[in-house]
Amino acid sequence: MAVRRSFPTRAAIQLAFIVLVLVGVFVLEGNAERWCPFGGAEAIYTYVHEGNLPCSLQVSNFFMLGGVLLSVLLLRRAFCGYACPVGAISEWTHRLGRALGLKARSVSRPTDRILSLLKYAVLVLLLVLTWRTGELIFRGYDPCYALISRHGEDIQVWAYIVLGVVLLGSLVISIPFCRWLCPLGALLNPFSRFAWWRVRRVESACSGCGMCSRVCPMEIPIDEVEVVTHARCTACMECVSSCPRSGRGALDVRVRAPRAFVVGSLLVLLAAPVFASYLLPLPSFRWSRGAAPETRASLELEIEGLTCRGSANLLVYFLTRDDDLELYGHLALDAWPEPGTGRARISYDPALVDEDAIRSAITEPYFEPDWQSFRHSPFQIVGYDPFAAR
Repeated sequence: MAVRRSFPTRAAIQLAFIVLVLVGVFVLEGNAERWCPFGGAEAIYTYVHEGNLPCSLQVSNFFMLGGVLLSVLLLRRAFCGYACPVGAISEWTHRLGRALGLKARSVSRPTDRILSLLKYAVLVLLLVLTWRTGELIFRGYDPCYALISRHGEDIQVWAYIVLGVVLLGSLVISIPFCRWLCPLGALLNPFSRFAWWRVRRVESACSGCGMCSRVCPMEIPIDEVEVVTHARCTACMECVSSCPRSGRGALDVRVRAPRAFVVGSLLVLLAAPVFASYLLPLPSFRWSRGAAPETRASLELEIEGLTCRGSANLLVYFLTRDDDLELYGHLALDAWPEPGTGRARISYDPALVDEDAIRSAITEPYFEPDWQSFRHSPFQIVGYDPFAAR
């Protein structure tokens, strides 16, 4: 079925997604990393084994990863074809190269298959290094982060170098990073193979012109197959919209107005994780000590300085102090670190500890016998004056 020309072109849709992300990052000052689906893969190991996440990530990464995986099972890698900034800009750069008269280069199919394996090696390497160090190793080399971060101290020059190489290569090669190196693409491919979305080529209606294969950004040989089952298909619909015989059914899909269906479904599946993260605000840091008593109490606090996993571990250090402000019995900490001020829920045994003791343990200096000196607390509890409490 032909793509309805009244629906916006894919370039306009890609631009709309990029603008949405840029508004969220630069206008609303949001953290793009907390909505990155690949961050969910990076964070799984430490969250399962240690109960915490690498700095800058939140449980929202898991929700977003789930939403993207669902979109892949329905629409193949439509996320890559419509919502990914690197994919969009790489495609535009390739078109710019053609407009500048640069000759498009292609590789042989055996070479393409070999190069396509690189992204799986990149995926394994990044996940192993991230799980071992607890740090976001990919951030230092991520071309997407170079595009949509606020360019602070946490970004390395290598990210800009990788982005520059990707764009230079895209001038003459169709989206090389997405096809050969992207670790998210490697993660999505196994799910994409089972996707419901498929483009079918009807041999009797096909003229054999090969236009569909020439316009495919992923260089899938569409004119040689009956059904496009390739994992790297992005449901971009470029093949259908450019086919001179699509009106006669040469290329067919399962729904009417297919691009509208793809974009609408993708928006729903990406919006759902956002709502889920607010409806189910799971903590990104968990710690506990001792068996929970039959009767427990909990204290909810907003704490300045609770900004990441490192500061959450430091908060545990103050809660487990062994001086005259020592807290006895069961303790449990659920924390939601945020830049500036984070949120914490502390569970305790009310028979052994009270709320004032917890507040004092968090904010008072801690005398370290080994160093024979006081360590001042970096934390301040919103609405709590330690001097007035004395």
